[in-house]
Amino acid sequence: MFMRVRARSRRPGDQDPMGGIQKRPFQLSFNASLRVDFQGSRVTSDGGLILVRELDERLGLGELAAECLTDTRAKNAQLPIVDLLRQSVYSRLAGYEDVNDAERLAQNPSFRLIGSEKIWDRGAALPSRLQSFEAQMLAEDGNFSGLARLN
Repeated sequence: MFMRVRARSRRPGDQDPMGGIQKRPFQLSFNASLRVDFQGSRVTSDGGLILVRELDERLGLGELAAECLTDTRAKNAQLPIVDLLRQSVYSRLAGYEDVNDAERLAQNPSFRLIGSEKIWDRGAALPSRLQSFEAQMLAEDGNFSGLARLN
């Protein structure tokens, strides 16, 4: 999926069309390499997650998760722990109840883009890896308390 979002955004203090002053703590800026286009088999109904991902990045949630969660896997793990967390959380936000949908979502264009650039070409986590992440890695004492700190 290619998505390009062009929107004229106002800066804090600019007047809105109704004449009031806009007070926004930040503005979203979208990935310029994205373009909205119909491409047949590369269609996704989860494109709204790109906006959530942009907000996630602007708020620094990925960096916070990296500080709070410990990755006990070998240093050459293919998927960063933050990408696994995003895939787990975003799939729930999109209405997928469990990891059973992870195989299909691994190649979903939106789920590929919500992760780091490392997975854009490779794809997101498959069910076995996501299941291991949710059932084992997050259940470790350090990560369990780290999840509490994320809140």
